[in-house]
Amino acid sequence: MTTTSPRLDPRVIALAHYASRALLEHVLARHGATFQQSVTLRVAAVADGPVEREHLIGQVTGSLKCAPQEARSVIDELVGAGLLAAEGPSAVRITDAGRALHTTTTAETAPVSARIYAGLPKEDLAVAGRVLTLITERANRELTALPRKAAGC
Repeated sequence: MTTTSPRLDPRVIALAHYASRALLEHVLARHGATFQQSVTLRVAAVADGPVEREHLIGQVTGSLKCAPQEARSVIDELVGAGLLAAEGPSAVRITDAGRALHTTTTAETAPVSARIYAGLPKEDLAVAGRVLTLITERANRELTALPRKAAGC
C-alpha cells in the first residue's frame, strides 16, 4: 500500500506550527513563562545591548500578529517579573534572570528540535525554508491590506 504525502497547505502548516508550539509551551510552563513572553524575551536576548521599546514592540507585533498594546503588556509583564529592565527613558535590556530563563528554555528545547529535524535532508529543509518564507511574505502583504482590528498576542 502506497501513501501519498499531503500537499503543503494552510492546514499542514498549522498542524506543524501548533505541534511545535505545544512542545515549546510545555517547556515554558515549567518555568512559569508564556509563548508570548518567550518571543519577546528572545528579541532582547539576541540583541547586542538595550532594545528600544518601539523596536521591541514592532518585532513582537510582526512575529505574533498582535496589537501594539498587547506587546506593550507582555513587555510590562517581563519588566514586572525582573526578566527585562528599563534602560533609560525608552529602552529595555535583558536581565541576568531573563538571560538565564532564555538560555534554559532554549537548552531544554534543543534536543527535542534535534529529534524532530533528525534525518531530514538538507535540500528538503532548504526548499521548505524558501517556500515557508515566501508564504509568510505573501500572508504579511495580505494582512497589511486588511482593516486594522484589535488582536491579542
